[in-house]
Amino acid sequence: MAKSKSEETPLMLQHKAIKDKYPDAVLLFRVGDFYETFNEDAVIASRVLGIVLTKRANGSASYVDLAGFPHHSLDTYLHKLVKAGHRVAVCDQLEDPKTVKGIVKRGVTEMVTPGVAVNDKLLENTSNNFLAAVHFGADITGVSFLDISTGEFIIAEGSTEYVDKLLQSFRPAEVVFARQQQKHFKATFGSRFYTYNLDEWIFTSTYAEEILLKHFQTHSLKGFGVDGMDTAIIAAGATLHYLKDTEHPNLQHITRLQRISQEDFLWMDRFTVRNLELLNSSVENGHTLLKVLDNTVTPMGARLLKRWLVFPLRDIAPINERLDTVAFFIKEAELSKTLTHHLKLTGDLERLVSKIPLRKINPREVMQLAHSLEQVQAVQELLSKSDNDYLLRLNEKLDPCAPILNKILNEVMENPPVLVNKGGVIREGVNAELDELRGIATKGKDFLLQIQQKESEATGIPSLKIAFNNVFGYYLEVTNTHKNKVPDTWIRKQTLANAERYITPELKEYEEKITGAEDKILTLETRLFDELLAALQPFIEPVQRNAQAFAQLDCLLCFAQNAVQYKYRRPVITDGYQLDIREGRHPVIEKGLPAGEAYVANDIQLNKDNQQIIILTGPNMSGKSALLRQTALITLMAHMGSFVPATSAEIGLTDKIFTRVGASDNLSGGESTFMVEMNETASIINTITSRSLVILDEIGRGTSTYDGISIAWSIVEYLHDMTTHRPKTLFATHYHELNELENKHERVKNFHITNMESGNKIIFLRKLAPGGSRHSFGIHVARMAGMPPELIERANEVLANLEEKHIDTSLQKNIKNIATPTQKLQLNIFDAHSDTFQQIRDKLGAVDINRLTPVEALLKLSEIKEMIN
Repeated sequence: MAKSKSEETPLMLQHKAIKDKYPDAVLLFRVGDFYETFNEDAVIASRVLGIVLTKRANGSASYVDLAGFPHHSLDTYLHKLVKAGHRVAVCDQLEDPKTVKGIVKRGVTEMVTPGVAVNDKLLENTSNNFLAAVHFGADITGVSFLDISTGEFIIAEGSTEYVDKLLQSFRPAEVVFARQQQKHFKATFGSRFYTYNLDEWIFTSTYAEEILLKHFQTHSLKGFGVDGMDTAIIAAGATLHYLKDTEHPNLQHITRLQRISQEDFLWMDRFTVRNLELLNSSVENGHTLLKVLDNTVTPMGARLLKRWLVFPLRDIAPINERLDTVAFFIKEAELSKTLTHHLKLTGDLERLVSKIPLRKINPREVMQLAHSLEQVQAVQELLSKSDNDYLLRLNEKLDPCAPILNKILNEVMENPPVLVNKGGVIREGVNAELDELRGIATKGKDFLLQIQQKESEATGIPSLKIAFNNVFGYYLEVTNTHKNKVPDTWIRKQTLANAERYITPELKEYEEKITGAEDKILTLETRLFDELLAALQPFIEPVQRNAQAFAQLDCLLCFAQNAVQYKYRRPVITDGYQLDIREGRHPVIEKGLPAGEAYVANDIQLNKDNQQIIILTGPNMSGKSALLRQTALITLMAHMGSFVPATSAEIGLTDKIFTRVGASDNLSGGESTFMVEMNETASIINTITSRSLVILDEIGRGTSTYDGISIAWSIVEYLHDMTTHRPKTLFATHYHELNELENKHERVKNFHITNMESGNKIIFLRKLAPGGSRHSFGIHVARMAGMPPELIERANEVLANLEEKHIDTSLQKNIKNIATPTQKLQLNIFDAHSDTFQQIRDKLGAVDINRLTPVEALLKLSEIKEMIN
């Protein structure tokens, strides 16, 4: 039987009304000193937080599930709920219960989701916490990224592939999109993100422009350089709407809208970011390029370095500016050391200043902000003496904000408490009334000591003491030994095992004076602190500029330190198309080597005239993949403006780096290893230019040997002859038959990783040498991996048997007879003049690959095979 409204308590009726407004959030409902959760929220809280689930009465003959925790533990439990993927609505008491008769007014003061977290426990110092919004237009997709904790607001638009790359690079904590686009979003970007959908009307040009103009208080968005970016602007509008919808109205720290243009940065698709292990390692706790390079000393520097890593520059002038500055810091070692010292003393300026409009900054953080501005002052003086153009321009952006710096230092205690309501925040001399009240409170406490001394002498009780508790205020405590000496005028308040507690009229009179003064002190200090925060508001933007300048300074000092510590050298960036790396090393593998072991360096030369493509062969585990990756990483680091792990590097300006390294099944998408491999390779081939660097590792290994060789062969020929571009290409393979390509194509060169055989063992020398290798040494690797001896022995027998039948020789002979195709604009898989092949073309044309399951694909292949037979 359903319970009626009359059966529910007033408290639960109030809870129900608020919960109805936030049905998809866990509602933390403040009741006295506790945050309570009820019904399904209580079940979730109990499971996630590990707190006790109980039941309580709710009117006549009904019960509700209940789970709660003390209000002072909010930060800890809020962190756990959000990290577990829950939206949380914090409902507070909006009135003082002491002044209200009946039910206390309550309301949601904050909605916390993964993408709008501002609590320090929910954030990582070295990472942004972006909320993203995606809007699919007719031909173009718009995206925005907003970090409410730093005020950064970025928009971009382009193909879904470009937006996919941005999503992987920014790694948002939460993505919002229109409810009707939910299936499209999942089909395009998968299930990698925490998502939330909004009403369709929010994603309109009119509404987006209205909400953005109102926020920035401008007449147009032209000043932000985002004209014509309609889909991106719609996404940005949805982002702001979501913030306001989640009870975040104070966003004055979001002061500008930035655009990211694909043409400004070296392009890497999401496969390349993954394959090069820039941000994440393929093994647990493995090294990444970010971990190796990140020796920054400020949180904003660490966040910017990550941005530079996934968005390397594509313009020679700014790249050389960074390289010049790194060289300057290496030369001026003492200046670098002093600057680094000042940066270390700086707090997280971006996040500190963002807490001001949110009213989340505490007195201790305000003082930290002041000390950080003192470091700005010191750095400004140092940089003003520099002769480096980049540093002088950076110095012009610095502003110590002297008025507010002095105001904080003059008004706030040197070591204030974290909470304003603890008192002791405002300095003496700031407010006359406050000083007077403090005098009353201090003198009152002194007078209490006089009362204690006077009563002790009058009664002859030497152990008499005055203390305080929240139940009956100040009291006199007498041990049982002396309780017979207590005068009749004292009023007994509490009996303990070894003592008794009393109050007197005189004690109560001074208690009222003291507590009255203390209450007024807290109220006044809170008001003065709020006035200070209001005075800080106009300085938000200059402090943000300081943070951005310090972040750039931190990254360049970090590059200089890395160059000295890891023996990196300055690369030369040219307008040409060549890549000439001498004694290059893999920065990540080198860092992980045991002490005393040196990395085997190698030279790589690629150009569009006579060595455009290198076919790289060699044994398993010999270092082919490391050589491929280090070439890409050195090119990437150079475009970041960093020195590189090589004795010298001449690098032609590169617009794109593509890698096809390793493979794994996309089971959720119904794609095999080979399909994933072909999709990624097709993406590369369709977008390369002459300035691209292409890294291919073991293409074609996901299918049969002959199919794999045919595909790999065709790809090399296509890259060499059948495009209008000549991308620099490194192609590592186990298909030694591809060595024959060197004889057929002038810009294809064979190289191999050297090794030495000693008895039954193979020693990897890891040195690059001209010419192709004829052996993979797979069985040797199997032995090293610990395969059973009898299995290895049998493998050698089978290998000898196969070699005796000249399978490899026969295949090689056939390949030598393959004629080089005449130049075409496009590869044709089937001969259009054959009726059978035309039927096959028609059958394949009718197949929707995106909806094809692996089993259906096998059946289709079987049908086609029958047609050929």
